[in-house]
Amino acid sequence: MSLMALYASLTYIRLLTRVGKPPWSARRRPGLLIWSSTRSIVGASNSSVDSYSSGLERYRDLQKSFIRRLRATYHRFSDPPDHAVVCGRHYVYFVEGDGLYRMDSRHNEPDPEEVLYLGQFSSGTEGIREEKWTIQRVRLSPQEKHLAVTLKTPHREEPRCVVVKLGEGPSRRTYSPLDKVFSFEWATDEVLFYSSQEGLRCSRVFRLDLTSNGTSTSLVYEDTQPHVFVEVCLSRDRRLITINCNSKTSSEVWLIDVKTPTLETILVQPRLPELLYHVEHWRGWLLILASTGPGHEYEVVKAPLSAPSMGSWEPVYVPGPHTTIKDMEVMGDQCVLTIRESTGQLALTVVTLFQPEQPYTIQLPSWACAIETKPPGLTDHHSMLEVLLSSPVCPPVPYHLYPSDGLLLSATGEDGASSENHRRGSYSTTRLEAHSQDGTMVPVTVFHTVPVECLRGAPLLVHVYGSYGRDLSMDFSPEGRLLLEQGWVLAYCHVRGGSERGLSWHRYARVEGKQRGVEDLLACLHHLSSLGVSTPSLTALTARSAGAVPVGALCNTHPHLLRAITLQAPFLDVLGTMVDPGLPLTVEEREEWGDPLVDPEHRLAIASYCPCHNITPQHYPSMLLTAYSGDVRIPLVGVLKYAERLKKAIHVYSRTRPTSECVPNVVLNILPGADHFGPEDFDLVLKESALQMSFFYAELGLEPPLHPPKKKRRR
Repeated sequence: MSLMALYASLTYIRLLTRVGKPPWSARRRPGLLIWSSTRSIVGASNSSVDSYSSGLERYRDLQKSFIRRLRATYHRFSDPPDHAVVCGRHYVYFVEGDGLYRMDSRHNEPDPEEVLYLGQFSSGTEGIREEKWTIQRVRLSPQEKHLAVTLKTPHREEPRCVVVKLGEGPSRRTYSPLDKVFSFEWATDEVLFYSSQEGLRCSRVFRLDLTSNGTSTSLVYEDTQPHVFVEVCLSRDRRLITINCNSKTSSEVWLIDVKTPTLETILVQPRLPELLYHVEHWRGWLLILASTGPGHEYEVVKAPLSAPSMGSWEPVYVPGPHTTIKDMEVMGDQCVLTIRESTGQLALTVVTLFQPEQPYTIQLPSWACAIETKPPGLTDHHSMLEVLLSSPVCPPVPYHLYPSDGLLLSATGEDGASSENHRRGSYSTTRLEAHSQDGTMVPVTVFHTVPVECLRGAPLLVHVYGSYGRDLSMDFSPEGRLLLEQGWVLAYCHVRGGSERGLSWHRYARVEGKQRGVEDLLACLHHLSSLGVSTPSLTALTARSAGAVPVGALCNTHPHLLRAITLQAPFLDVLGTMVDPGLPLTVEEREEWGDPLVDPEHRLAIASYCPCHNITPQHYPSMLLTAYSGDVRIPLVGVLKYAERLKKAIHVYSRTRPTSECVPNVVLNILPGADHFGPEDFDLVLKESALQMSFFYAELGLEPPLHPPKKKRRR
């Protein structure tokens, strides 16, 4: 499994493909959290939840208009390349509606065959909400004798795993479901390893044996450290299963060689402070992406499978100055690295493992801001790697990489150029750097349709995150594409706290360094303004989860730089959360935010920027706060507390405000039934996005875009 996928699982960042929801979708906290506080309204009825929402009526008419526009935009890009399809030896497996189906790839026009019907797992009686399950992951056993899937429902945090014995007709069998399964991989056709999820932690790994008499389960590994997250992964060549035990600052990996009959676990390297590493396999060697490079950044090393510890590590590839490794894939005898260059652009570096001293780099298109590699099928050859390139305003475009030849070719067919141009549209991608308070240069990626010098009168939407060593999401957003086509400028501020410029980018903005992310965001806004990009009265900002921390802090110190803000599932009460060790994630997240109960410096640092604890009577931008009643990662009580304090401060200030200042609107939108990632239903997704766009247009005083004329129907 690639490093990107490991990151996604450790921090729960990447959303797995959801049935019924377009694949472009983001979080505060990297773990799962059940808030047991009696002050929370989790589990409340829809009517009681609705009573907390306020101020939505003024946007209803405009919202209806944007729903239609967004629906049309989604439909324009409703055929993205599907990497969720699983390829077996003879069948192709895919999700459609309420079932998992397969088609025989040996036939020209095969009829789909149902493998698993999700309706059999749904339950509900009169007066009780029915649970609707969706498929998250699909794994095939080596000889395609069995299939395992995890199912998820918005009303439960723990996924359920279902194992199906594949065969024709009556020979097919579905075993009893396994509850609370997060990750899983097949070692053989009869042995499945999986990590279990208890509440919001993954700390144990089990082995499931399928026998003629049924199934048996045994415990393989358990980690007792609360800040460690355990996941099971499979090497790309299917030789090794790895048990990855990661925290935000260190790693420990155990191996299971599927070629050995006992399938025993072997430790690679015991945990060390600030040592992060990830393991792949190549011809009896371990290829390790480890934070042992210059400046404790990632480099590639190798070690014999028989002697995997750090004393045996040999350098394979060290990136150049100001270049960071973002991902690693092993294709045959080539190691393919996704790197970010000093300019901020993504590129691919290929290291031939028999001649590692002669690496070469393949440049990606300048517009590419995100890359996704297709997981290997059971019969995939090693000569070609399928990748998807995208940006916030360009839907995924498929490419084929031939590492041995150094070729990156478009996979869109004969009219690939016109197809790609249609998807990309006509816009410019500009990469800037802002000078932060301590002299650090902070990257900013800007999307616009006219030259920068002509953007003074254009509305600006700023995006930010800056936590957990996670890059700001640059995946495709239909909402962003629509705004760009309506003349908006989109700016993505890559503040410290993420990892856009390596592991140090995260280290510098952890614990007592959190304020640096706020300073970086301020520097980005000042730099955009100095270049003539928009004005404060036309500037809006959006963030979700932990991205609300720098936004909320900036609003307390420089509120006049912004006119409107939308925050989804926002983490706003940092101090109130981190002083309560009774909350399941407080202990785990001390590496990120600090421990205010033990260290006075940590408490002072948090208190200096905590959005909820620094509200003061002054002029604030208008805010739309969206929270979800089923969100078990963010306590609703913190969002409600923030909204109440903000409204009170605005009310106090309004008594003495200048008559020329408009009173900002604080709008609270609490959606019932949705989890941290928002609603599953496509219509509800459109409704929420349309509300945000309506909020921006209304608060910035913009004229709504005119509807295109309807085409006349031909009689």
